[in-house]
Amino acid sequence: MSGVLVLLGPTAAGKSDLAVELALRWRDQGQPAEIVSADSMLVYRGMDIGTAKPSLALRQRVRHHLIDIMEVTETASVAEFQAWARAAIADCQSRGVWPIVVGGSALYLRAVIDRFDFPGADPAVRAGLEAELAALGPLPLHRRLVELDPVAAAGVQPGNGRRLVRALEAIAVSGSYRSTLPEFTYALDSVVQIGLDLTRPELDRRIAERVDRMWRDGLVDEVEGLLRRGLELGPTAARAIGYRQVIDRLAGRLSDQEARQQTIVRTRRFARRQLSWWRRDPRIEWLTGDRPLDPGAVASLFQDRLGPGRRGV
Repeated sequence: MSGVLVLLGPTAAGKSDLAVELALRWRDQGQPAEIVSADSMLVYRGMDIGTAKPSLALRQRVRHHLIDIMEVTETASVAEFQAWARAAIADCQSRGVWPIVVGGSALYLRAVIDRFDFPGADPAVRAGLEAELAALGPLPLHRRLVELDPVAAAGVQPGNGRRLVRALEAIAVSGSYRSTLPEFTYALDSVVQIGLDLTRPELDRRIAERVDRMWRDGLVDEVEGLLRRGLELGPTAARAIGYRQVIDRLAGRLSDQEARQQTIVRTRRFARRQLSWWRRDPRIEWLTGDRPLDPGAVASLFQDRLGPGRRGV
């Protein structure tokens, strides 16, 4: 069985390009490799520019899994995504292909690679709670959670509507909800996590450049088209950074410059949260530097960490 390479790091760190270069390198050496996306927003068809989705040209050169599998009006739970990603990894391994998991969504990534069980779910219960959240806001839901499970409520921010809905749904279905994350224990064999890190000035610069490029490439037109397809009806897609700001710009709540600047600021905050989350994981091997990483060096590191007899090519 092959190992599982996980490439993670903040948005704009260069993970996607590096993953493609690695896959092509290994293919040239006779070892096929494919990419499994662990980004919660790349699943949506039509959300291309604002998610910096790998181009069709790149996806034709290297097969990518879990991209363009849902409409923007749909949503998938972390548990569903976990099942899809693990199935994609198992499929790769059954064909002798090395899976490269590329992560931008920290929770989704942990759910894929770690022992991560989920409490019960019921779509009808969830739909009722989401309707209540939309009508009344999060505070009544939080008060109810405090009454039902004070310990669980202590781990959920009163304004975090999505987690409140999830907690109340779990309690309704299974009687309990755990707000803390499980220990760092791999559910998959031979996982090697490599994190890409940048200095803060370089990361901020790349994020600003990426947002400016998104505007030049037509993000506003993309959002207009997605709104016609029901973007605002989806509970997840419409909240994505960049898309929410363009929606507000199209509605006249923000100027174009305000929408662009808010997207930069919120993306930088998101990148910092990503890093803060990942810094807690002692298993990650961090590669630092502001220049593009040498795929050969990353490949060697991965194969070295697999240990003798598991290195493949």
